[in-house]
Amino acid sequence: MEVNPPKQEHLLALKVMRLTKPTLFTNIPVTCEEKDLPGDLFNQLMRDDPSTVNGAEILMLGEMLTLPQNFGNIFLGETFSSYISVHNDSNQVVKDILVKADLQTSSQRLNLSASNAAVAELKPDCCIDDVIHHEVKEIGTHILVCAVSYTTQGGEKMYFRKFFKFQVLKPLDVKTKFYNAETDEVFLEAQIQNITTSPMFMEKVSLEPSIMYNVAELNSVSQAGECVTTFGSRAYLQPMDTRQYLYCLKPKKEFAEKAGIIKGVTVIGKLDIVWKTNLGERGRLQTSQLQRMAPGYGDVRLSLEAIPDTVNLEEPFHITCKITNCSERTMDLVLEMCNTNSIHWCGISGRQLGKLHPSSSLCLALTLLSSVQGLQSVSGLRLTDTFLKRTYEYDDIAQVCVVSSAIKVES
Repeated sequence: MEVNPPKQEHLLALKVMRLTKPTLFTNIPVTCEEKDLPGDLFNQLMRDDPSTVNGAEILMLGEMLTLPQNFGNIFLGETFSSYISVHNDSNQVVKDILVKADLQTSSQRLNLSASNAAVAELKPDCCIDDVIHHEVKEIGTHILVCAVSYTTQGGEKMYFRKFFKFQVLKPLDVKTKFYNAETDEVFLEAQIQNITTSPMFMEKVSLEPSIMYNVAELNSVSQAGECVTTFGSRAYLQPMDTRQYLYCLKPKKEFAEKAGIIKGVTVIGKLDIVWKTNLGERGRLQTSQLQRMAPGYGDVRLSLEAIPDTVNLEEPFHITCKITNCSERTMDLVLEMCNTNSIHWCGISGRQLGKLHPSSSLCLALTLLSSVQGLQSVSGLRLTDTFLKRTYEYDDIAQVCVVSSAIKVES
């Protein structure tokens, strides 16, 4: 019968503890009415309890701090700190002690040891202490691998290691939506939800634009000459609450002049989110590069530069159109205007606009009148490229409100 040899006892002991900030002490208040049998006894006991808040004894939250009783949760973007201690439990001197701490994730293995140099010797009842820090950048399972190697007095080399597994959770749920304006402006709406079990202080939520854009934050309003956020004076985000942030991005001049900027997928930028939890623990997340599918304008883009909101019935009004050649070839354009049941174009249809080179633009001032009241759609423009005999139709370009001329319209 084969007998396994007994497991060898090591001369050193390894202890690993997570370093976290303490929490506020909580107690369950026990009260009763004065007419009950205990009378004022319970209230007096709470007033004498040093852990309660003076003058607010019935509150569960005390004014003392308590050490964490468990490992707790670790969230993405926070800093994981751990205390590692190697103690000599034997009665002999141990030599050449080397302590290594590695963090294994699903994609990589990181060395977190503060020093990779071996300690020459460790006397009995002495210890080697080390504190490691790591900003968590991946969610999922993490394994802290602590390895210890040393040499006994008899020259025997010893080695052992321990594994500590923990999960990194997702603290925020971030959703983004893009809105394309008639111009090259892009509006980004970011919805940020706190999916942890404790409130967060939102220290900063900003958008770092790509090299092609300038960004303007639309999350503040002016009140009494001061600029305040639209969320009010409190920047706390309670558990499962969602907050919406809005940003406006405009292409820089050197990119807006190029037709290629409005084609294909364009990189917008990335969100930078910084928060603090109950006792000031700081966390930070940066999203990956946000991308949006830019609207396709085809070979020719028609946009409105100026149009009135309200016009009078059967009175001419003026609009300004901008035509941009988004193709890589020169066009020879002809403008045709087709009347609808309510909107009538004033001017000559079929006029030559001349040659338009790639990435070039031209502005046109056009005149219309409406024969029907109400909200009317501007439609009926046609552009024909005489080189390729190709016609581009533009309907529902914009809408105007047509009112009776007898009604005074205030600007």
